[in-house]
Formats: sequence, structure tokens, C-alpha cells
Amino acid sequence: MKRLFFALWPDDGVRRQIIQICRRLPDKDMKLVRPSNLHVTLSFLGQVDADSEHLLRQLCANIQLQPVRLTFDQLNFWRKPRILCLIAEPPPLVLALVDAINVSAEAAGIWTESRCYRPHVTLARKARKTVQLDFDPVYWCAQDFCLVESVSLEDGVHYQVVQRWSLA
Repeated sequence: MKRLFFALWPDDGVRRQIIQICRRLPDKDMKLVRPSNLHVTLSFLGQVDADSEHLLRQLCANIQLQPVRLTFDQLNFWRKPRILCLIAEPPPLVLALVDAINVSAEAAGIWTESRCYRPHVTLARKARKTVQLDFDPVYWCAQDFCLVESVSLEDGVHYQVVQRWSLA
């Protein structure tokens, strides 16, 4: 079993912009997300067996959408999970991608969340309050989407891209 999720994975330029924002956060009251783990979750799957994963990969190869563009221009504090995140208004293409992924997952026998999708990049965990910070918007154009595995190691959780599918 693997702990899997679908995500948009940043290119180096977008990752650098997000890291610059993170460096300006008061990190004494929160735990910053490691730079290599920064991403936008599209759909969380949880524990997935090998057969379901194999079928899911085949089904996702049929997803054909254009590249998606997101503008992360707000910093937000979510009280319940205690995270500080960048948020973006979800453009129609992102919502279409999330729907297509969820339909594929359900066809592979994998349950997905049914709540309203909100694109976000988690910057810090264990946050206690909102942070006021002026920053330039992060413009993210995703040329692909990824299946990612969450792996727990001695030094914490690492996210590893398992497969990418092009958006063209």
C-alpha cells in the first residue's frame, strides 16, 4: 500500500518564489514546509493498493486538458488544520482537472473527497494565527499533473513524484 495524492508540482521558478515568501514568515510559531514538498494538491487518495494504482495510472493517461494557470495572491490561515497557505481562485480548467482525476480514481475503486476544491500551497503547519505579509502574486502555469507518494522517513515526510501526465 502507498499513501498517494495527485498534485501540481512547481517548476524551479515558482518554487523559488514560494520559498522567498516562506523566508519572510515569522517561523517561531509554526513549522515551515520543506521546500522540496511544496505543491498544490488536486486530489488526496490515501492508502492505495498496487492493483488500484496500476488501473488509476492507465485511466489518467486518458485525461486530456490544456495547461492550467493559477494566481496565488492571498495568504490565508486555516484554523482547523492549523496551516498557513497561499490560495488562488480556482479557474474552470483546474476544476475540470480535479473532476477528471476524481472520476478516474472512483473508476479504479478509490474513494475521493467530495468537498469543494480550493487550490492552495501549504507554507507552514502548526500555525496559530493569521500573518500579514505583502508579496508579489505567484503565477503558476502547470504543464502537467502528478501522482505523488507521501513517504515517512527518519527526518520527516517526503513527497516523491511517482508519475507525470502532460497537459497539452
